[in-house]
Amino acid sequence: MSETNVVVGSKLKRTLTGTVVSDKMDKTVTVLVERKVKHPLLGKIVRVSKKYHAHDEANEFHAGDMVQIEECRPLAKTKSWRVSKLIEKAAA
Repeated sequence: MSETNVVVGSKLKRTLTGTVVSDKMDKTVTVLVERKVKHPLLGKIVRVSKKYHAHDEANEFHAGDMVQIEECRPLAKTKSWRVSKLIEKAAA
């Protein structure tokens, strides 16, 4: 799961890749983004994860799907990301 920056017009939009872990809310999915970071003292590579709420207008993404999310204006108290595309469908 990675982070990239995309230039749209004159704005720079951050994009993240993660897995949908919850789709129980209306028009919202919870996306788990994992990254690998080297521990500053031990030097070991550790996985760091964070959950983001992302806007899903048509309720088309479900748990297990790999998606790409992009930063947008705040849509709710905890939601300022939008699902931009489906990368991989969940194995049902």
